[in-house]
Amino acid sequence: MAGAAMAMAHVAGVAVVPTSFSGLKNMEFAADCVKSVSGSSQGFRTGTRLPTKSASRSQRDAGAVRVRSMGPEVAELEPASPGSPLLVPRQKYCESVHKTVRRKTRTVMVGNVPLGSEHPIRVQTMTTTDTKDVAATVDQVMRIADQGADIVRITVQGKKEADSCYNIKDTLVKKGYSIPLVADIHFAPAVAMKVAEYFDKIRINPGNFADRRAQFEKLEYNEDEYQKEIEHIEKVFIPLVEKCKKYGRAIRIGTNHGSLSDRIMSYYGDSPRGMVESAFEFARICRRLDFHNFVFSMKASNPVVMVQAYRLLVSEMNLNGWDYPLHLGVTEAGEGEDGRMKSAIGIGALLQDGLGDTIRVSLTEPPELEIDPCTKLANLGMRASAQQRGAEFEEKHRHYFEFHRRTGQLPVQKEGEEVDYRGVLHRDGSVLMSVSLDKLKNPELLYRSLATKLILGMPYKDLATVDSILLRELPPLDDKDARLAIKRLTDISMGVLTPLSEQLSKPLPHAIVVVNLEEISSSAYKLLPAGTRLAVTLRGDESEEQLDLLKSIDATLLLVYLPEDKNVSRVHASRRLFEYLQSNKLNFPVIHHLHFPAAIHRDDLVIKAGSEAGALLVDGLGDGILLEAGDQDLDFLRSTSFGLLQGCRMRNTKTEYVSCPSCGRTLFDLQEISADIREKTSHLPGVSIAIMGCIVNGPGEMADADFGYVGGAPGKIDLYVGKDVVQRGIAMSTATDALIQLIKDHGRWVDPPADE
Repeated sequence: MAGAAMAMAHVAGVAVVPTSFSGLKNMEFAADCVKSVSGSSQGFRTGTRLPTKSASRSQRDAGAVRVRSMGPEVAELEPASPGSPLLVPRQKYCESVHKTVRRKTRTVMVGNVPLGSEHPIRVQTMTTTDTKDVAATVDQVMRIADQGADIVRITVQGKKEADSCYNIKDTLVKKGYSIPLVADIHFAPAVAMKVAEYFDKIRINPGNFADRRAQFEKLEYNEDEYQKEIEHIEKVFIPLVEKCKKYGRAIRIGTNHGSLSDRIMSYYGDSPRGMVESAFEFARICRRLDFHNFVFSMKASNPVVMVQAYRLLVSEMNLNGWDYPLHLGVTEAGEGEDGRMKSAIGIGALLQDGLGDTIRVSLTEPPELEIDPCTKLANLGMRASAQQRGAEFEEKHRHYFEFHRRTGQLPVQKEGEEVDYRGVLHRDGSVLMSVSLDKLKNPELLYRSLATKLILGMPYKDLATVDSILLRELPPLDDKDARLAIKRLTDISMGVLTPLSEQLSKPLPHAIVVVNLEEISSSAYKLLPAGTRLAVTLRGDESEEQLDLLKSIDATLLLVYLPEDKNVSRVHASRRLFEYLQSNKLNFPVIHHLHFPAAIHRDDLVIKAGSEAGALLVDGLGDGILLEAGDQDLDFLRSTSFGLLQGCRMRNTKTEYVSCPSCGRTLFDLQEISADIREKTSHLPGVSIAIMGCIVNGPGEMADADFGYVGGAPGKIDLYVGKDVVQRGIAMSTATDALIQLIKDHGRWVDPPADE
């Protein structure tokens, strides 16, 4: 450590550290650097902490660490949030926080397809065939290309598969298909060398290309040992870089959360910081060899972790003056609506900030079916960056690199209130739904659509019951049946929201009245009886003078509703609103209210909701969701809403699945097995199950899962608890039952609810 102290300089009372210094591998070292230059005689001590949460901005400034970049500037590091052990660059992670401006990158050529900010966002997927079956692989690649994909990835796990790659490429060219092919490589540098002669791009996983499979052991390294590991990586990786340079191939340095090496995890843990450093070790080698035809990816099955990792990656690249393109993806997203929602949240959030040059939506479905949602997301990103809609404001409170939720004040019961308003919102995230007047004609059907539990026809709230409803129109005063149906909802602490005009003309007992800022300004809301609960609807782009009206009222919640506007972005206007609320210490709960046009396709609704509301919720900005689409059934809207909250790691109401999309390594029919497991286990909220076709990325790839069902050999399944294998070689015919028994043995099983 003495050498580290000599390497430091004192710049304006702040520590300056060369970014290449491998000792800056954790928060303790950086904090120790601060202590050393601040005059302590105790030198470098393990465990020194940066200023705590209560420290002032000036105190935190005094505790910042500056890291000298490869350019002339001095860049500063600071805690990701007050008291956080994660040091992050102060430099922003995107071109603008006020509007969508596409990040400028160099162009990387993947075969005949240029990739980068001067080109469209490219769409890609991955084959699921056995790579040794040349005919089947060629047929699938052609189907994928015909669906509009720009790039196709193919797994190449061994010599036999590598030998097939020449014939795959040759056959496609002869059939008139020039779509670039990418070889997916794990644990096989020799295979990568071979296939680089045929394919246009090589994807390597830094966690297992040169390192052994992670054993999840806490290893200790000194500087010499760490350097020897780096030298080993260079020995293995340099020949591939030189060959790709010779043949004009591209490389994707693709880090996966959970499949980092023990060496990286010993310094950083299984974290976004570790993901970035793992990729940078390989990128530095490329740069030293003057090879720049490469891209980065930072994939995770958790959209929140994925977003944080990409932001940190870009921020670090900015510090170094790098401009390499990004490949975006949420890995193991699953199938159906849930898989599309997870991808929309993670990919969409980054696209809203102008990040991303090629994307893949990983679904446990045939690869051809990935192209449509992938294309929709790509188009969304291109439109956002072309329109550059935004809202100017100074951003001080949003956390870019760690999840910190701004939690609004939940309703508190007031003296004299005859119904319980405490259930109007949920602490982990609320779901509101718009209900039309005609739905009240069949109360029991409505109650089921709201996911209440029915006992003798009477509704009761359950785990995944809608929290509140919006009635844009109230039933006539003499419609006793409809009003009784509503009363039974308010009796179980379900909120009923209705516009001011409706409440004034057809008063509904215990309603929460929706008012806008104009109605507050004109005092129209004062026509209501004293004590009436209010919800305020607003766009988010109002002037500060207009927003100041919020200081004069006691609102139960805010609804952020911004109709499609060619000049204003919902994401950026909402960020501005949250900045205003936090700056003025207004802790109203905020519900994101999205209204969709009639006849919208369900995939379009999921992707738009995920990429707009999800982009805010992954930053902890928001307390719930209200999706409104008149011609969509309530069951779909409710399921989508809860899926959005769960995908953003808020309210957990159903079993979470980490399900790989299948590839040539898959050892069983992933779609069939996945459907069977879901059918039998979907009633276990709070339980996460990984369904993996193989274990190529290591059990850490299931980092978010409680239990794992993993192909271990043809016809055989291994079962995991967390990252530990507990049963091996189970026959597939009994493996699902064994998984259920494993869940029971760990006390996580409940029997499915009986049909009512």
